Amino acid sequence: MTEKGTSKAQAVRDYLKVHPKAKNKSVAKALGNNNIKVTPHYVGEIRRTSRKKKRCTKAKRGRKIQAPKAKYPRHTIDKVLRIPRAILDQNAGKECSEKDSAKFVGVGYAGPYQLEISSAIKYGLLERPSTKRLKITSLAKKILRPQNADEELKALRESVLKAPDISDVYNHYRGENLPDAKFFKNALLDKFNIPEEKISEFISILIETLEKSQLLEKHDEKYRVLDYLKETELGTDNLEKIKKLGKKVIISADDTCFVVMPFAEPHGSYYSKIYEPAILKAGLKPIRADSDIFGSGKVMDQIWSGINAAKVLVSELTTKNPNVFYELGLAHALRKPVVLVSSNEDDVPFDLHHIRVIYYDVNDPFWGEKLIEKVAENILSAIKNPKEVIFKGEGEI
Repeated sequence: MTEKGTSKAQAVRDYLKVHPKAKNKSVAKALGNNNIKVTPHYVGEIRRTSRKKKRCTKAKRGRKIQAPKAKYPRHTIDKVLRIPRAILDQNAGKECSEKDSAKFVGVGYAGPYQLEISSAIKYGLLERPSTKRLKITSLAKKILRPQNADEELKALRESVLKAPDISDVYNHYRGENLPDAKFFKNALLDKFNIPEEKISEFISILIETLEKSQLLEKHDEKYRVLDYLKETELGTDNLEKIKKLGKKVIISADDTCFVVMPFAEPHGSYYSKIYEPAILKAGLKPIRADSDIFGSGKVMDQIWSGINAAKVLVSELTTKNPNVFYELGLAHALRKPVVLVSSNEDDVPFDLHHIRVIYYDVNDPFWGEKLIEKVAENILSAIKNPKEVIFKGEGEI
């Protein structure tokens, strides 16, 4: 250090700022006159280090921030089916080059067509056996040349489940209404990491593709995502999903899930058949008022205690039972996360439409298994993201 507390390196840098073109020997001599002894070689080292730092700083400033890339197919499934259809019609479905496929479709082999190929691959309709070569998948053949009445629709739905991001959004909302526009946009941005500038495009592709696959219905200006699950998928893929969700939340052995539901049949029996196994699958202890906490003392005191102590609640809204709505009001007043379930949208009050609701269809032969999986999944999701299922008061978002 110099007498003034300045390091030799800093003294050299300060001198070079004022005399940038000075030779190393001249810098060393000038500093020596001020009792700062440095060699010309040392000055050269400091000069080279300073230049490197300047180059790195310029490079960082000039480097553009890369926006997250969209993973989802950039086209609807109906749009990209034209590629495998053209290969099937004009090349007997045989493997071909990408350039030849463009000729079959009747378009130029340019950037937009390359993106279309990528979308078709993401839907599982095409595959690349080697570089710049394309081959139709068996899934595409089932859609374009079905052998029975159900094959085309089943294959379309399988394609949806293969598509990145689209399949994630479908699985998250299956059996539910899509949220209102503002909340849906927030979910796509925060939960599914869709780039903000691509959200409008994604929603358009999602809606058209789900409609084409008959996985979306419109009810009172709202979109309902239909719960399509093959029998073979029950207890396999969804069980894995539930396990992954379970690892992301903290649940203790004493945590309870309070079930708010009618006692009369047939819904009364759903507790042991549906809700109890679903809650146990999620790792919590199921509690219901009629049999589990009723004893001596005031009934409502015990219901209040059960709701207040619960980590999360499940509420069966079917039949518009007044006791159910009363207990649900208590839960909302306590800001408790509640998983709402109903077999009939008309039984869900208007002021609850902004909260996620699981809908089920008892005419579906697999409705019980599907509902168990979905309730277990939503219980864990409610614990992880309580804002999705907590009642929002006036002015809240």
